[in-house]
Amino acid sequence: MTGAMPSFANGDPEFGRRVPDELGAPTGRYVVVLADDVQGDETATAEALRSVAGVANVARSSDFAAGALDVDQAESADAMVFSELGVAVVSADPDRASSIIATADEDSRVIAVEPEQILHTLAQPQALTAGYLHGFRDAASLLCDQLSETDGAAMLAEPAAAQFVDTPVMTWGLQATGVATAQPTGQGTKVAVLDTGFDGGHPDFAGRNVTAQSFVSGQTVQDGQGHGTHCIGTACGPQRPPTPPGGRRYGVDHGAHILVGKVLSNQGSGTDTNILAGIDWAIANGAKVISMSLGADIPAVSQRYETVGRRALDRGALIVAAAGNNADRSSGDVGFVGIPANSPSIMAVGAVDSQLHIAEFSARSNPVSGGQVDIVGPGVLVYSSWPMTKRYHTISGTSMATPHVAGIASLWAQQTGATGAALWSMLTRTARRLPLPSIDVGAGLAQASQ
Repeated sequence: MTGAMPSFANGDPEFGRRVPDELGAPTGRYVVVLADDVQGDETATAEALRSVAGVANVARSSDFAAGALDVDQAESADAMVFSELGVAVVSADPDRASSIIATADEDSRVIAVEPEQILHTLAQPQALTAGYLHGFRDAASLLCDQLSETDGAAMLAEPAAAQFVDTPVMTWGLQATGVATAQPTGQGTKVAVLDTGFDGGHPDFAGRNVTAQSFVSGQTVQDGQGHGTHCIGTACGPQRPPTPPGGRRYGVDHGAHILVGKVLSNQGSGTDTNILAGIDWAIANGAKVISMSLGADIPAVSQRYETVGRRALDRGALIVAAAGNNADRSSGDVGFVGIPANSPSIMAVGAVDSQLHIAEFSARSNPVSGGQVDIVGPGVLVYSSWPMTKRYHTISGTSMATPHVAGIASLWAQQTGATGAALWSMLTRTARRLPLPSIDVGAGLAQASQ
């Protein structure tokens, strides 16, 4: 969920703001979440879909090379089944959908049937000026003073931090998270970034181990927006960017094998089909960390994403997702964590600024079960890679915080061998406690292994 400078490819500075009739809009298809004892059993899956939805022609991700479902080829099927996840997408008009839901309610082979929706990168169009940042710093400090004695969950282990700043050799975010002094490189781990794609010709990534796949109909992996390239740079950028014009390190995990899944279009949106196909592919190809800077401002937990998050953890893959940019804290609106980050089994990442204060736009914990912010990362004025010829760009958002956490998770995975739920626990246990309410920052600021 991207924030800051209004420079995305569509040219609309309001793109990605909360628009209830667009964000999370249904597509006319439905996601069928199959029970655990059906998942992975092709015969049982086919029988359940035939019984519940009346479908016979099924396209399975496992039938495609490397588990990468071709959404164009699969379009003619009655249902698309994501074999690693145990979920399917079916087309149905409203009357037929009502029948499917009613039948599924009586069938133990199905956990839920939910309308497929459209998710987005959520832009924060307001540029963050120095005046704003200073004002917000003062407001956050006052709020912290007021809450410190009354919020028992607030963590007050450390005093207010000195400001971090970008230097010619290192971004402020890498300094704040301990990446600057970390010994692990992420070598041998696989990090999947599911977003708007990647500029495969970016010179900073020459010679890197990159596997890329598009799950967006009619579009290649090439990033026509910038959001994906920026997130990949933060998670997995080089240790020493070539100079000139680079030189400043901006990437956490410079040794990882990068899995690029294009699940959002060049306009910054994607369906559940696109996103589920990317997650399914990432798990099939051994990703230990899956970074998703995307979502919709829907407060209710999605059963499809919660089930997928849980099954990913069981397979040793940790999904981290942006908490959301729907807060306007200076106006008193603290926002809420939306889908998919509000799923109990998906790690929700909020954003802090270089003063380690909560970002103006960063969403607060959602009171639904599992809807809390779990951890925070650097998310304000983050410098990273951008499609050529611009090469680098500085933007803000919980989108930018998320790949910081994803890269740090990979470092811990390399050093300790931890995966899935154990990796989640390690991230939260080693986070830097902040003098802010836990409903805003969760366990605190993610810290790299040393």
